[in-house]
Amino acid sequence: MMKRKVFVIVTAGGSGVRMGAALPKQFLSLDGRLILERTVYRFSEALPGAEIITVLPRDQVSWWRNYCKSHDVNVPQTIVEGGFTRYHSVKNALSHVPDGAIVAVHDGVRPFVTAPLIRSMAAIAEDSPAVIPVLPVTDTLKVLERTPEGLRETDETADRSRIFSVQTPQFFHSEALKAAYDAVPYEASLTDDSSVARRNGVPLTFTEGERYNIKITTPEDMDLGVLILRNFSS
Repeated sequence: MMKRKVFVIVTAGGSGVRMGAALPKQFLSLDGRLILERTVYRFSEALPGAEIITVLPRDQVSWWRNYCKSHDVNVPQTIVEGGFTRYHSVKNALSHVPDGAIVAVHDGVRPFVTAPLIRSMAAIAEDSPAVIPVLPVTDTLKVLERTPEGLRETDETADRSRIFSVQTPQFFHSEALKAAYDAVPYEASLTDDSSVARRNGVPLTFTEGERYNIKITTPEDMDLGVLILRNFSS
C-alpha cells in the first residue's frame, strides 16, 4: 500500500513534425492502438488508483475526448491544456496535483515502459524526493563542432563510462517538484523535470531504465515499436 497518493502527468504536446504524418505522433496507431492510448493504459494497469493527468495542446483536447468516448478508452483522466513548451505544460498540470503526493511525469510517446519499472520507481519514491531512470551510453562518443565546411573533430574527449541517457517516467514528491517549478524560471536548457528539480536543490536518485523504453519520434521508431510490442513489451 502506497503511503502517498500517486498522480501521473502524461505529456502529449508533440506536433509530429519529424514523423511527417498528418496527425501528431501521439495519435498515430501502433499495431491497432494509439500510442497515447497505450501509454495511459500502461500506467492505469501498473498503478491502479493513480490519478492520470493528460496534457494536450488546446486544439487536440476535443479530438482526444471524442476518441476516448467512441473507442471505450476506460481510463479516467484529467485533461489539461498544455503551454508553449514542455516546461509550461508540466507546470500547468502541477496545478492539479496536491502537496504530499507522488507525481510521475512521463512522455506520452513512450508506450513501452513496463509495469515492473513503474511500480519499483513508485516504491523508491516513497522515501526519495526524485527518482530518475537512466541508461549507460554504449556507443563510442566523439566531440565535434559544426563548421561551414561540415563537422570537424575537436581535441575534447568524452568519457563514455560517465555518460548516461535519461528517460521517463520521473517520479517526485509533489511538493518538491511544485516548489521547483515555482522557483526556477524557464530556460531552454531545462529539457526535463529532473533538470528543474536539480536546479532548485532537490537531490536526485537514479535507477536503471529500460532499453526498450524508447521515445517514438520518427517513422523508424514506429517500425522498431512494432517489433518491441510484439516481442519484448510486457
